[in-house]
Amino acid sequence: MRIDPTELGAERIYRLMTGIVVPRPIAWVTSLSSKGVLNLAPFSAFTFVSQKPPMLAISVGRKGADYKDTAHNILDTEEYVIHIADTPLMSAVHDSSVEHPPEISEVEHLGLETVACERIKVPRLAAAPVAMECRFRQCLEFGDAKSRLIVGEVVMFHLRDGLVNDGKVETKALDPIARIGGPRYARLGEIVTLNTVFQTPKSKD
Repeated sequence: MRIDPTELGAERIYRLMTGIVVPRPIAWVTSLSSKGVLNLAPFSAFTFVSQKPPMLAISVGRKGADYKDTAHNILDTEEYVIHIADTPLMSAVHDSSVEHPPEISEVEHLGLETVACERIKVPRLAAAPVAMECRFRQCLEFGDAKSRLIVGEVVMFHLRDGLVNDGKVETKALDPIARIGGPRYARLGEIVTLNTVFQTPKSKD
């Protein structure tokens, strides 16, 4: 089977790519509007782009002709929190993807408890096993749809007690959820450990 992307519209290409690039980790993002409304939304085009300083990237698309609230909020306030959700939070993550007007707080609508962050004004979700306080660093636009790739620096990590062992996160204990095509999510299956291979150290520490 061959598919020529020049013959497809953006929506059909999106459905194709989100079924191919799987599983995708989910950045569950809280951000504050300029009017103080706490927004919450999930983004599955998400990865890290630097380890020193730690920097994360999310791709934020549009809702109709305008950018999503998260993009507006981050560019306005330059602060936000990226959470990693576990299985018990799957329904809340999905429900937070519903598009509400900017004056509606998804956090309040879903009845989620928050905790004050240490270095930024945006609060974090108490139930999430991982929360990363971020400050905006760069925004790039891509494609005809002008999706915004937003890069931020992590200024503080918050991890649930028991998740870190000898400096490494216990992935099975984290129990992260991932996004696949459509309104579908996945959990970790069997974890396979292979032999350690030589790699040049990334730094002296």
